[in-house]
Amino acid sequence: MTVRRIMPDIQVASEEAMDTSRTFYGLLGFEEVMDMGWVTTLASPANPTAQISFFTEERTAPVVPDLSVEVEDVDAVYERVRASGAEIVRELRDEEWGVRRFFTRDPNGRVVNVLTHRS
Repeated sequence: MTVRRIMPDIQVASEEAMDTSRTFYGLLGFEEVMDMGWVTTLASPANPTAQISFFTEERTAPVVPDLSVEVEDVDAVYERVRASGAEIVRELRDEEWGVRRFFTRDPNGRVVNVLTHRS
């Protein structure tokens, strides 16, 4: 299994808080690479896999995840996680913005968004 990137997901209270976060992390060298209104992702221009996302809400799932893990084959990972008995917080599905993903809960109670970008 190949992990392509891991990114923290931070829930913010408002669009104003998202703007403040964008400005702060910009001071550290991050630049916006995605803005869907309810989720914004920033990345390092020198290392595009170094990313952080800010959510005002999660529009297609019951909870904002704590972190995202991009893998090469999300279907295979989903089957392994499900077979292990780990909690599936949100079932595997395709999203309109080009990812296939599911949410699971880790042993510490953190919600993990596991995804693959569709080609």
